[in-house]
Amino acid sequence: MPLLYTIGKFTVGNALKIGWRPRVEGLEHVPRAGGVIFASNHLSVADELFIGAVVPRHLCFWAKSDYFDGTGLSGWFTRNLLNGLGAVRVERAGGRAALAAFDGAIPVLKAGDAVVVYPEGTRSPDGKLYRGRTGVARLAVAAGVPIIPVGCLGTEEVQPIGQPYPTPRLRGGSVTLKFGKPIDPAGRSDDRTSLRELTDEVMAEIQKLTGQEYVPRYAPKKEG
Repeated sequence: MPLLYTIGKFTVGNALKIGWRPRVEGLEHVPRAGGVIFASNHLSVADELFIGAVVPRHLCFWAKSDYFDGTGLSGWFTRNLLNGLGAVRVERAGGRAALAAFDGAIPVLKAGDAVVVYPEGTRSPDGKLYRGRTGVARLAVAAGVPIIPVGCLGTEEVQPIGQPYPTPRLRGGSVTLKFGKPIDPAGRSDDRTSLRELTDEVMAEIQKLTGQEYVPRYAPKKEG
């Protein structure tokens, strides 16, 4: 586990657990070692903070390329912070650039690390669960690692879209994180139909965990 990530778990992670006292279900489904993909719904920036706080191992999160390309002192700080945390750079433009980011995550998974993916591709604008993009399935099949469905509840109240920091809320029960049983991609093909079927299966498991209304179309990308 990177040193900066370890420091973050002891500081930010413990502060989140003490301050918000999140409920956690299904943590026994999380493997303590080996490559694995955590596929979560996405209600808030706080999702990754809480997932990172409760999962007892290093997690690689995706970060848009803009965060790595900033200039000046703030750009230098952000870039080194993300590198120190082991973040995976992803191009928001999509296409081949985005696929390159997924290709870069394959050796990370094969080396036994864990990667967090939000199949919806962006935060839900209205609390509903939107159709998943097939990148999560393609990554699992290519790396040969299981997918753990994750359901986050209440994080949108802790840090709504547009708010730069979590809202202090010193009471328990406001946030719940649920981890489902691993979905094994073994024997799955990497053709478009098979990847869509696996992605839909993952989204169905996430929906069971969260109880969100499912919308069979992609979420609109309105944020920067």
